[in-house]
Amino acid sequence: MAAEPAPDVLDAFEAAKGFMPVKEGLALYAAAAEAAALGLPLMEIGTYCGRSTLLLADAARAAGVSVITVDHHRGSEEQQPGWDYHDPDTVDPQVGRMDTLPTFRRTLHRAGLEDHVIAVVGRSPQVAALWNTPLAFVFIDGGHTDEHAVADYEGWAPHVAEGGLLVIHDVFPDPVDEWTGQAPYRIYLRALDSGAFTEISATDSLRVLRRTGAVV
Repeated sequence: MAAEPAPDVLDAFEAAKGFMPVKEGLALYAAAAEAAALGLPLMEIGTYCGRSTLLLADAARAAGVSVITVDHHRGSEEQQPGWDYHDPDTVDPQVGRMDTLPTFRRTLHRAGLEDHVIAVVGRSPQVAALWNTPLAFVFIDGGHTDEHAVADYEGWAPHVAEGGLLVIHDVFPDPVDEWTGQAPYRIYLRALDSGAFTEISATDSLRVLRRTGAVV
């Protein structure tokens, strides 16, 4: 399987609305491509406008599996009006609230990847409570408060199949490095301390861990 995404997909990724740098995106793709070889679905928690989803979809397409991406599409805390990461273009003027779903759908359509992605519109803990399918890969990139990061970890880490990968974004060991604080860092430490996961790579703020034991 290719170690890098198709050139047109990489171009679409760079053009898409979102925050993931290219270097981390390439590491994300490589992890997804490796995990997809297990023949199980890939899961993304936190869709936003689909920038990272494109890379996961390309890896899934090559392996003949699907990507499921979960988001309520109303934006996380740092994306609300008055915050640095707010984008007024994502606000639905009819209801006065953020709605990233239309932008996400256009992103997938333009890249020709709609058939490889299942979009679930809902809150991560509610979807996780109903989920019972093993996953080759779980990418946690949702809300960055402790409440949301912990809920994402507790809801989805147990669904990673043996040998599958758990990927956590925005892991900043030093709180002065990033305003978002350390909620992703704390769940990363929790995963390592559990004995269920072993780190296999780190690319800037992206951590890739393999499941090697029981999640408790």
